[in-house]
Amino acid sequence: MSEAAASSGEEVLRTDVVIIGAGPVGLFAAFEAGVVGLSCHIVDALEEVGGQCIELYPDKPIFDIPAVPVCTARQLIERLMEQCKPFAPPIHLGQRVMSVERIEQSQRWRVTTERGLVFDTAAVLLSAGNGAFVPQRVGLPEAQALEGRHVHYAVRQRAMFDDRRVVIAGGGDSALDWALALRSGARRVTLVHRRDAFRAADASVQELKRAVAAGELDLVIGTIAALNAPDGVLQSIDVKTIGGGLTIEAEHLIALYGLVADLGPIGQWGLDVRAGRVAVDTSNYETSVPGIFAVGDIAVYPNKQKLILSGFHEASLALRKAYTYAFPDKKRVHVHSSYDPKLSERILGTPATEEAHS
Repeated sequence: MSEAAASSGEEVLRTDVVIIGAGPVGLFAAFEAGVVGLSCHIVDALEEVGGQCIELYPDKPIFDIPAVPVCTARQLIERLMEQCKPFAPPIHLGQRVMSVERIEQSQRWRVTTERGLVFDTAAVLLSAGNGAFVPQRVGLPEAQALEGRHVHYAVRQRAMFDDRRVVIAGGGDSALDWALALRSGARRVTLVHRRDAFRAADASVQELKRAVAAGELDLVIGTIAALNAPDGVLQSIDVKTIGGGLTIEAEHLIALYGLVADLGPIGQWGLDVRAGRVAVDTSNYETSVPGIFAVGDIAVYPNKQKLILSGFHEASLALRKAYTYAFPDKKRVHVHSSYDPKLSERILGTPATEEAHS
């Protein structure tokens, strides 16, 4: 613990590596950290694991993961979570990292999140995709004052919408999924989308059409034009349509327009940032600042390929260099996973057998 932290009485979480980003590369990095012998914490600004895979295309098929002929993005995240489960890495969601500062008279780093988590770590691994993803917000001046009470960008407490009139804006998987899910508890659900075509799984689109035809929920083609909230309480929403417009009674608006990338505070950490990406040394994917690494889509170097499997490779090499910061007086000896009795015991529950070594 740094002297400043000790004097303030704040709790500081000490670890070998802080992984920023809980997308596929961040999750694989947590597994690799365990394999290498490093403790880690994962931090992500989003409210669930998966990064772009879950927020933007959960049901999109992926074909280029080694030894997996095809899986959806959601299935990939589930498998990566299962893979790193034996090491039980703590995952802190809804926590945007704001600062990374060198601890005085130390080679370690102090990492602080927007909501007050503080880490003391030997190394930092950036696996934040295109940066921290933030919800695309409603572009109306009255929306901000209603956020958290009447305007929402995620569903965190489903019960708050029970017996309420709810408008859901958007046309992707999340918008359709929540419109279908909330119809049974809400007093009325209206889905508003700018066009009569959706960026969602075909099964969800067909279920939506069936539900609308059965009168279970409403579908309006148009755009949100105004939020009517006298005394700060949402009462109705004006929607602009091709034929003119209409007003929908509503107590809640759930805007699910997707996410936008925002490099955010990362751009203030003194790293070599080029066109919104962080430059790295390809021998170990270390940034221009020793002890801070960047892997996955956020990293840039000559002939960079923005592939998930590239991120896996980058994380593996980065963590082996990170080991030297966590244990500067120890030399790590490479052991193939098949021959590692500690790893076998951790994952299978039994030490590796002699046959496995042959």
